[in-house]
Amino acid sequence: MMRKNGLFILAVMLLASCSSEKPADSASSTEVTKGTAAPAAQVVTDSFDKLAYVEAAKAAIKQFGGELKAELTAAVTEGGPENAIEVCNTKAGSIAEDVSAQRGLMVSRVSMKNRHPDQAPTAWQQKVLETFDTRKANGEDVTKMVFGEVVTNNGKKEFHFMKAIPTAKVCLACHGETVTPEVEAKLKDLYPEDKARGYNEGDIRGAFVVVQPLD
Repeated sequence: MMRKNGLFILAVMLLASCSSEKPADSASSTEVTKGTAAPAAQVVTDSFDKLAYVEAAKAAIKQFGGELKAELTAAVTEGGPENAIEVCNTKAGSIAEDVSAQRGLMVSRVSMKNRHPDQAPTAWQQKVLETFDTRKANGEDVTKMVFGEVVTNNGKKEFHFMKAIPTAKVCLACHGETVTPEVEAKLKDLYPEDKARGYNEGDIRGAFVVVQPLD
């Protein structure tokens, strides 16, 4: 029973810090675009309610993180962190797809040190991630770090939103310099191209991404 309770506590800590980070506080349009602008910025028309799109993006991130947290909490309780890695591998994508379909947008996660090839950033996303690193170096709170911008993608206007994912201490169990043999084996099995290692507490590990069509 003590082991089961310990695993449950670990699950809550792990997911709160690594998978469903606290959404940023309500932000004004100025706060959303704080920092160096990413490339290909477009003029926003008077009819475009940027704050509404920001709130929709944050809601999608919260839903995605919450549903994934529930799955991983159950997995850790049943079989430890290595079991959660397998569940994340098999269910995170489908959860993101379901949330995206429900909300009429696309939600995902990206990182410059991606665990899965599908999480590699686009050129625009990498520029924003680099800007996040600069903002962190200037003392900005990573937990509230966001960026939103209207861009043109294949001739269509979209609102792109990103929220930084900080590395908490418990995240180091799977993303630090060293991990347990069980976690190491599971990562090698499920993520042979894994790059998401070597982080320190407080590093920006990647970002949630939300893309919303405007046309």
